[in-house]
Amino acid sequence: MPFGKNHAELVGRLGDDVTVNHLRNGGRVANMSIATDESYIDKNSGEKVDKTEWHRVVTFQDGLIDMLQRHATKGRLIHVEGKLQTRRWKKDGEDSWRFSTEILVVPGHRVQFYDKPNGSSAPAADAQAPANGTDMPDGGAPAQTGDIEDPPF
Repeated sequence: MPFGKNHAELVGRLGDDVTVNHLRNGGRVANMSIATDESYIDKNSGEKVDKTEWHRVVTFQDGLIDMLQRHATKGRLIHVEGKLQTRRWKKDGEDSWRFSTEILVVPGHRVQFYDKPNGSSAPAADAQAPANGTDMPDGGAPAQTGDIEDPPF
């Protein structure tokens, strides 16, 4: 009997605008890079150390991709829910495998922005979308309630 849970959740800043590529089968894939930061005190020097971790995020959901193309720009504060996935492949002419671990956003997960786009007066909730693969209206999805608290910043 299978068991376990594969769930990843991040809050961080986009390192660049979303990248959308077209697949051979006619579908699309959106790729994002999200930075999370943490600080700690080095036990040897006693100095504060800032560390940035980069995370790859990918989705194949058409409606979500449309929303990300409109709203996912470099520097935006974003909340992403998904599952961890590791892909492996061989590059032409090479014998060794390459690996990439990423967060895959699939139906049932969500993406939400915690800030306003630069120069916009629209509330952050306008750029929120469940990852259910449906097309989003231009104004975004209605805010979902009860499953996430306001960020502490």
